[in-house]
Amino acid sequence: MKFDSPLFDSVRVKPGKDRRVKTGGPACQWSGCKEKASHRAPKGRENEKDYWRFCLEHVRQYNQSYNFFKGMNDAAVMAYQKDAITGHRPTWKMGTGKAQARADFHGIGSGGDPFSLFGEGLRGEQQARAETARPIRNAERKALDRLGLDIGATPHQVKMRFKELVKQFHPDANGGDRSTEDRLVEVIQAYNYLKSAGFG
Repeated sequence: MKFDSPLFDSVRVKPGKDRRVKTGGPACQWSGCKEKASHRAPKGRENEKDYWRFCLEHVRQYNQSYNFFKGMNDAAVMAYQKDAITGHRPTWKMGTGKAQARADFHGIGSGGDPFSLFGEGLRGEQQARAETARPIRNAERKALDRLGLDIGATPHQVKMRFKELVKQFHPDANGGDRSTEDRLVEVIQAYNYLKSAGFG
């Protein structure tokens, strides 16, 4: 490293002691106090952006007696806290009033409202149930049978049963015995088929 580089000439070193000019600063606003005001304290409700300037001792005294809800009854305090959840902004309930088709809203696909957010409500739920109740194919019946499950099995039950059977028939779980390997292949094929059919 070269110490005679022009870059070292521009390096600034922080001095040992602070050479900035000290200003007096504001005085404590507590009556009769002449100390420097080193802390701020809120003036109260409806004056949220205004602060008192106090010294450390007086800001501690002020904070011990400070009550934001002073002068409010219990119902008003509860209403204020409830409004604080939404940042004191107005809110409306979803689904109030009749659902009206808007000219500029084309919906999501032909179904319109898949989550029943715009007032279709019960009709949308009934349609969703009718779509899920589809007939079971023979291949699906055979795959469920290989896993030892009934026709009404849920995807979660299929997955749990698959994990259980893999642990049971895997050669590593049987001390390296490969006699159950064919059964393991059947289980994996059945699960893969059911997964592709929407069960997994």
